[in-house]
Amino acid sequence: MKIIENTSLLPYNTFGIDVNADYFIAYKSVSELQEILQSQLVKSNRVLHIGCGSNLLFLSDFKGVILHSEIKNIEIELEDKNTVYLKVGAGVAWDDLVAYSVQNNWGGVENLSLIPGETGAAAVQNIGAYGVEVKDVIVQVNTIEFETGKIRVFSNNECKYGYRESIFKYEFKGKFIVTSILIRLDKNPVFKLNYSHLEDDVSKNGKINLQNIRKTIITIRESKLPNPNEFGNAGSFFMNPVISTSQFLKLQDSFPVIPHYFVSETQEKLAAAWLIEQCGWKGKSIGNAAVHDKQALVLINTGGASGAEIVHLAEQIQISVKGKFNVELQPEVNYI
Repeated sequence: MKIIENTSLLPYNTFGIDVNADYFIAYKSVSELQEILQSQLVKSNRVLHIGCGSNLLFLSDFKGVILHSEIKNIEIELEDKNTVYLKVGAGVAWDDLVAYSVQNNWGGVENLSLIPGETGAAAVQNIGAYGVEVKDVIVQVNTIEFETGKIRVFSNNECKYGYRESIFKYEFKGKFIVTSILIRLDKNPVFKLNYSHLEDDVSKNGKINLQNIRKTIITIRESKLPNPNEFGNAGSFFMNPVISTSQFLKLQDSFPVIPHYFVSETQEKLAAAWLIEQCGWKGKSIGNAAVHDKQALVLINTGGASGAEIVHLAEQIQISVKGKFNVELQPEVNYI
């Protein structure tokens, strides 16, 4: 394991916020993590476990210990003629896993191409895109209990997955550390292309297959989302709000073209980007924080922004959307 004192977290948050941590510890195995958790350094300090920081916004220096997984193995646990089960280390870059799956013609995660972050965080956040969520392929999540260092395995049902949520974000927040996940992929995949114009876009690239689905989604994401190496960002900053059907019908009377997605007989999901754009925020900035000019759901660091500047911009957007639509926007990004 590596223990580094007073180190910059700039490489570990995609917003590009230059803050320091008192201690930074990287580990390569479950046994190393268990040893770290029993150390006096961890027991006597505030502790935060992070991936590559693609869903974090640091507001100040971190007074305590940052833990980071370097468990990067991908192993076939079981397979038959139709299915393959992969055990994936929490430190594996999510898109590397998608690329690996597509290269082997295993379906299930291709719609989640180019989503930033690491696999452990993907399981905690229940990442999703283009009609697919990671919960759709997760069989189990392997963890270490923070307090005891004991191994605990969560089934998919026990993770209590919902839209951008899991038991690890709320009820068990900070209590378990994901070390690996077990996912199920299909050797004879059924493509999910009914989201927006995805099927038409894939067809333009030729035959509908895993490779062209991945290629298409990467092209779409790159055209809309800024590269964090150019403008710091965390991808989608806000969650798409889910509201009651009755509230939606009232909104639709006032805004007939409002985009919406069916959730259930009693709920509809709205497009946060559309709400923000209707409030005039697309491309606007406050100080060194701005709303991306190609995708209103993305807030960016135009250079030298502090976490507080990003939060201030987010709060002004929330106020505008609440005032115009009476809809609450909730950040998908975690403030630290």
